[in-house]
Amino acid sequence: MDIVIRAAVVFALVLFLTRVVGRRELASMEPFDLIMLVVIGDLVQQGVTQNDFSVTGTVLAAGTIALLTVFTSWLVFRFPRLRPALDGEPVIVLEDGKAIERNLSRNRVTVEELAAEARKQGYAHLADVEWAVLETGGAISFMAKKR
Repeated sequence: MDIVIRAAVVFALVLFLTRVVGRRELASMEPFDLIMLVVIGDLVQQGVTQNDFSVTGTVLAAGTIALLTVFTSWLVFRFPRLRPALDGEPVIVLEDGKAIERNLSRNRVTVEELAAEARKQGYAHLADVEWAVLETGGAISFMAKKR
């Protein structure tokens, strides 16, 4: 039972940390970030299972995290009011070709990053874009101006 409680606590911690870190950082991972995820995964595993290297311990920890993931997904589906807290909400970061500085800074996205993402998606200038939305997964969606 100790492993189940530890896995549940770690799940809540990881859920909280992903919300605090922000969607944009998670969407644009650098090699260092990937290495840090592996290190954090190892530290989490040690915290959950301690010195229990048994198959039973592994199954309990993985099963608890899997069940909590499914349960969280069900909560978001069943109770729409929880969606903003658990999944986040899309944020408009550009309107009529003009960046919304408050929304960009709140999500730690620079105008330069926004412009670079627009170029990747085929827009030469931000002025060519009607709307840009920072989606809940960290990607930025662009809608072209109607001509």
